[in-house]
Amino acid sequence: MTPPTKASNFDYPETRVDISPLKSPKNWGSSEFDSMLSSVSNVPQQVSDTSISSLFATPISKETISISPSKKGNTHRMQVGNVHQNFFEKGKFFTQANKVEDPRKLIIQGFVPHIAVHTSTDTSDLVSEKGFKGGLCEILRPFGEHIQGKVNVRDSVGAGRTWEDYAVHFVKLEDGLVKGKELQNRMDQEIHQSNGNKKFKDLSLGHRVKSEVITSVESLVDTYLTHAEDFPSQNGMEDYLSDNDKPQSPDKLSPFYTLYLRRLISGIPIAPHETFSHPVACIIAISSRNPNPIETLRELYEESSRGEKRLPIWVNNDYLRYYVLVHDEERNDIKVSVALFDQMKRHFGLHCHLLRLRSSQCVTSDDDCVDLPRCTWLSAQEEIAEIKKQHTKEDIEDSHSCIYESDTTAIKTFIREMVTQSIIPSMERCVATWNDQIVSRRKGFSGRILSISKQWAGFGRNSRNSVLGGSGSAVSNSNYDQGLEFYKPDAPEALMRKLADYAFMLRDWKLALSTYDLLRSDFSSDKAWKYHAAANEMAAISALLAPGSMSSKTRSEIVDQFLETALYSYITRCGASYSALRCLTLGMELLRLRGGSAISDAAKWGIRILEFKVVGAVGDALIKERISACYASRIGIGTRRWGSRNRKSALWGLQAADSWLANSKPQRARRQLNDSIKKYSLLENKNALETYPAASAFIKTLEREVKLALLPVTIEGPEIIGDTTIDEESEGFDSRPHRRSIMGGNVPPLSGLATTPLKGSFLENGTDPLKIDRFE
Repeated sequence: MTPPTKASNFDYPETRVDISPLKSPKNWGSSEFDSMLSSVSNVPQQVSDTSISSLFATPISKETISISPSKKGNTHRMQVGNVHQNFFEKGKFFTQANKVEDPRKLIIQGFVPHIAVHTSTDTSDLVSEKGFKGGLCEILRPFGEHIQGKVNVRDSVGAGRTWEDYAVHFVKLEDGLVKGKELQNRMDQEIHQSNGNKKFKDLSLGHRVKSEVITSVESLVDTYLTHAEDFPSQNGMEDYLSDNDKPQSPDKLSPFYTLYLRRLISGIPIAPHETFSHPVACIIAISSRNPNPIETLRELYEESSRGEKRLPIWVNNDYLRYYVLVHDEERNDIKVSVALFDQMKRHFGLHCHLLRLRSSQCVTSDDDCVDLPRCTWLSAQEEIAEIKKQHTKEDIEDSHSCIYESDTTAIKTFIREMVTQSIIPSMERCVATWNDQIVSRRKGFSGRILSISKQWAGFGRNSRNSVLGGSGSAVSNSNYDQGLEFYKPDAPEALMRKLADYAFMLRDWKLALSTYDLLRSDFSSDKAWKYHAAANEMAAISALLAPGSMSSKTRSEIVDQFLETALYSYITRCGASYSALRCLTLGMELLRLRGGSAISDAAKWGIRILEFKVVGAVGDALIKERISACYASRIGIGTRRWGSRNRKSALWGLQAADSWLANSKPQRARRQLNDSIKKYSLLENKNALETYPAASAFIKTLEREVKLALLPVTIEGPEIIGDTTIDEESEGFDSRPHRRSIMGGNVPPLSGLATTPLKGSFLENGTDPLKIDRFE
């Protein structure tokens, strides 16, 4: 049903994207109203599951008195970590999210060096005895997310800069292996490629693989949203959803959007067209229990280089090997381990470390017991699996892994020494070598002549022969394998891409930008479209991360062109929806931080995300919130604030509220609706909406729908809601803040409520025009 003609006066965003007008929330007839009342009786069944609630809202005291009798006196148990970043601990969910209000910092922390971990069987057994079934990687991973102390990094010109928030990600070596089934699928796709069905192959890969990442991220965020809606008193939602006199700050990220953005760039899948997930180093570890330590180290090296644990052939195997001897403090002699460690350094060089750990399992009653920090950079699939795993455990408190304080000190020292003395210097040497041997020659006169010859070598040839590897000379001059769709790891283009990624991870934005820009033309001439899209994406992000001002002309001619080219290749040529979403989301956030006219560009790219429909229901509402925040960030000039975009911000806030309501999130809908109404009230003409009957009717209808969604609170009134504080030792929940059960109680009379349909009858009777609503 089309909207009435009066709605044409409604102020929609000016964009070429075909965004449909605001749709009114779904109609509520009397039958739906009665069924909703009857459904309230089912609330106790929905909230009786205490284990999942305890998982999300497990309170962890910052300082707990130890009851261990092993030492005299009372000592304090130190708090090092938290469960799921304290996401749903009361008051901590939003505190943790607000610590990373700057999306720039969040994006930088998402692209850090990856370190593979490959251990012997005896090392896995030792760590398993400590209670960590995930092996050595499970212990190291949370401590790598923040390197202790300051880290000094030198750029391509030798200038050093100190970072206090540097991090690395630890992964298991076998996580990057290509399984047999994936290999078979790849061979089948190569057969399709040989028949010229390239478009079918790219689209199937993009939608089958990448969309699963988006689905997992949205499912995870929806889980947290649902729990926050159901138990606001546990999750700190009361303060977050409370009404303020002023609209919410656009610079303050929503905690749910922070989670969405973090999980979107967590666990970047290993792929040939970008090397962020390729290991920059590999830890090869044995324990002091090993009977043949030197021989075992050699075998582990062979496995990672040429054996079963060899990464795919498009991964450069020439990365740093770091050898670790894990000493058992409780069962082995330290003198023997020190002698063995000296022998390791003689055989394998200085990239070695002696890690001293206790083999016994730590329990909460031990005096130097601390909670193992939980990873904040889990992928969405990993966090969903962890939630399910914790949900099956009866005692949630016992599910928290503990570790000795002496072990944490040893691990932090080990990681800092490895990163500052081995990994970063190794990456800097690689950048200097590749920059001198490849990039410098590529930028020279002979390199430019070679690039021009590659671009024009196939001129006049049959284009089909060029694509399929026929007699055209374009293929003979290219290092790109059209059949397998990747460059060999030792090809100049692959090394230059690795150089650019290394520079990006070392935070040398200038070198990264120049290298990505240099690669764009090479990938385009080779028709390596996914490489081409990824190079444009990272070139745009590098340009926006680089310090210094940027003119609107530079932004429109360079950054916008990078993003547009990347989006076209990702969506049209490759069907990579995940990569397209990541590209536009990061670009939108970084452009918003630039301020000025860049804010309008940020909103434009957010609208493009909605246009291409690469997000689900949760992502759709979150992106609309960010578009509203983008327009709210535009500060006007003068006392009358000329050039501000408060009206557009309020409009997109209403659309976000409508999306949240359609997704059964009335608390979020109420917050966005109230925020939009406050923005309209701050306009110079406070009664401006009254001149737009359709817009005014839509807002009133939306308010009514939100109140109906929160019906138990509306009927009973806040004055009769009992104490919602939940005892930690109780087995069930007796009340819910906004959906209180009325089973067995006296239902308040409904005589005060209108029993007529909310829509339809007003059109026939011609009553109050503010209640007229022709939207569907």
